[in-house]
Amino acid sequence: MTKYNIKEKVEKNATYRNLINPVIMDGLEKKIYEIICIQKKYLDKEYSAKKLAQDLGTNTRYISAVVNVRFGMNYTSLVNKYRIEEAKIVLADPKYRKMNMEDASSLVGFSNRQSFYASFYKITGLTPREYKLAKLESGETTSYLKHAKAKSRKK
Repeated sequence: MTKYNIKEKVEKNATYRNLINPVIMDGLEKKIYEIICIQKKYLDKEYSAKKLAQDLGTNTRYISAVVNVRFGMNYTSLVNKYRIEEAKIVLADPKYRKMNMEDASSLVGFSNRQSFYASFYKITGLTPREYKLAKLESGETTSYLKHAKAKSRKK
């Protein structure tokens, strides 16, 4: 994975993760999911783990521990995962065919094109451009609006 300087994940054993009460962890997990995924805070470039902790009345260490234990990744990876899922929908939508990658990356919450490309490649194994071209060539496109409506009905 040398493309985009992606490094392999190094597992760390932080003891504070085991010290959080499981009931508190359950509650925080649900609230984190609600805020990040349902309210789509991942689309906000300025929304950080610190802001999430403030919104939940806790600290970033608890946020970090819950995200690591319950979601199996760090906060940035969690947010980027949802951003990339959103980007895949946008890139496959014919309505956005002429949108450049800079605008697409901004639309899904990335601050810059470089981090968008690196995250997209890390998760999908393709660059955003490769993904878009493959979807458009195959005719396997989806309406972003249609997908958003279907997603909201599932809840």
